[in-house]
Amino acid sequence: MRFEMNPSRALLSVSQMSEADRFTIQSGVPAAALMENAGRAVTQEVIRRWDKRPTVVLCGPGNNGGDGFVVARLLREAGWPVRLALIGPVEKLLGEARFHANLWQGGVELLKPVVVNDAELVVDAIFGAGLRRPLDGDVRDTLAEVAARKIDMLAIDLPTGIMGDSGASLGAIPAAVTVTFFRKKPGHLLLPGRDYCGDVVVADIGIPETVFSKIIPNTFENSPTLWLEMLPLPIASDHKYKRGHALISGGYPMTGAARLSAIAAARTGAGLTTIAVPEVAFPIYAAALTSIMVHPLIDNDAFNTLLQDKRFTAFLIGPGAGVAEETTCRTLAMLKTGKATVIDADAITAFQANPSELFQAIQGTCVMTPHEGEFQRLFDATSDKLSRSRMAATQSNAVIILKGADTVISEPGGCSVINTNAPATLATAGAGDVLSGILLGLLAQGMEPFFAALAAVWIHGEAANRFGLGLIAEDLPNQLPAVYQELAKQKAARTKIL
Repeated sequence: MRFEMNPSRALLSVSQMSEADRFTIQSGVPAAALMENAGRAVTQEVIRRWDKRPTVVLCGPGNNGGDGFVVARLLREAGWPVRLALIGPVEKLLGEARFHANLWQGGVELLKPVVVNDAELVVDAIFGAGLRRPLDGDVRDTLAEVAARKIDMLAIDLPTGIMGDSGASLGAIPAAVTVTFFRKKPGHLLLPGRDYCGDVVVADIGIPETVFSKIIPNTFENSPTLWLEMLPLPIASDHKYKRGHALISGGYPMTGAARLSAIAAARTGAGLTTIAVPEVAFPIYAAALTSIMVHPLIDNDAFNTLLQDKRFTAFLIGPGAGVAEETTCRTLAMLKTGKATVIDADAITAFQANPSELFQAIQGTCVMTPHEGEFQRLFDATSDKLSRSRMAATQSNAVIILKGADTVISEPGGCSVINTNAPATLATAGAGDVLSGILLGLLAQGMEPFFAALAAVWIHGEAANRFGLGLIAEDLPNQLPAVYQELAKQKAARTKIL
């Protein structure tokens, strides 16, 4: 299935960005003009952020270095004291980089650590996204000197040493700001790259939106613009069963996780929420919950009978479930119904000895929500996060939410979305259980699973942002009404415009 996604949130791989440049040039925009536009955008950002100061532009041998020559020329025309250092001789530059180097009237120094001695600002125009090996030699040593002297640095496209498709670092140093062009790359959002980029500015350099008729992006940055139209909100004719009935398999003796999930599902809009629990745990759950129904179970047969109730519209298993055969059996029973199922936490780990058993059972709507440790128990974890998430979604035929500060959501058809609004405060016990509950609530109301996953992850992050420091998991559900109020206003305004 190919998802129609808002191209304004597209992230382009290094090769896709090269294709965008090529199509733009084929349409009649000279390559030298694109480079001039890029350099001008960087110059404007420099002047906007800093007052005049001794500046060194570090240039590489390719197009990134060509951008740097434009920046040096325009800054000097604006009255800035500018020096330029290049890897190798000017005579070896090719194409547009050579053209713009010839327009630079200042001297060209050899790129070595000594060139930054008197600098108060450095423009990194060395490699951008074009590096494929660890930094070494004078480039490594010069950037190390910049970091040691704590000189402000602006990076063009990406800080040298950050890989555009994965965010991996090959020896980069942090930039205060990164100016990229047309669209961000995955490396701007994935860790550790995101931490090295500083503020990311996306500049318009004349690449038309029509390039998306030829380049079909499959990676995006999460935002309500991707899923707001599908977000279920209450309407006057609703009744509780119309808003869905969510069922959670509750664990024992760990009872808190499932309760957090249940409250989050209800806050997200599920008309009814039930937790099915062992008889021995019934008093604990019943005493702690009011609007959430608690259903005691004698054994697995009773659980299987409960699943046949047609009023249930979505299931969740995992939070506090325990890594046991019972969890495996109940997960498979949920999947056999064909109803939307969220598999989290212990229900993922329960299949570590035989992942294929789980994958083969997934025939309908399923979303798995592993953190890195749980992911490694089922899938190959040797590649970068974006590639791993895509591979897992294809292998399991489920939507995968690979959690973290840079959560990646992937669906089996190859579309992936990177989330960026999660604050550090979400690193707290129980936060993942709330996320699963939000997701369950959306699925119970009939939201398409991939978009429900995107919405759940973003809403989860926004709830944490609204609370701020001191967050614990119990605080998150209480922030959901305010998040929903704002989303409802946005959806109403968007509907009115359309």
